[in-house]
Amino acid sequence: MKIGLTGTMSVGKTTLVNALQQLPQFKKYKFATERSKYLRDLGIPLNTDSTLKGQTVFLAERCAELMHDSLITDRTIIDVMAFTMNAQSINVLDKDRFEQYASSFLGEYDYIFYISSEGLPIEDNGVRETNSTYRHLIDVSIQNLLQSYSHKLKSAHTINGSTEERIQQILNVINL
Repeated sequence: MKIGLTGTMSVGKTTLVNALQQLPQFKKYKFATERSKYLRDLGIPLNTDSTLKGQTVFLAERCAELMHDSLITDRTIIDVMAFTMNAQSINVLDKDRFEQYASSFLGEYDYIFYISSEGLPIEDNGVRETNSTYRHLIDVSIQNLLQSYSHKLKSAHTINGSTEERIQQILNVINL
């Protein structure tokens, strides 16, 4: 089973993946968490400064994750698409082509769980963007992409609450 968490920055995706990793139900799963600091240190521009090459690297990472049969990840192809669509240095034609290509992999997730940013403060981890307007733009883009590509998604759900509540919602949906 391939499970992806999606949502804008600072909504608790990595925290949730780390918590799920502690559960016996997922002991044989591959867990993938944020690598933004590593990628930034390689010179790959992030967030508003992202480039087509940088977003291609992020897409390749998500595709590599999807090669595992049992996966839980704190980033999905939806996230990559949202950040690409909002990158200032990528022209509209390239954004559209990238989105079309990236969307061809969406059906590989068995479950995508969207986490809303509503009511959650932005935490500064030294890497992520802390601009609230940009955060909202990414959130809206993710929601729009989930809606636009719902026909390609096997199962998409919104989860909220504390980490423990989110875990229970995930377990209820996937019947574990």
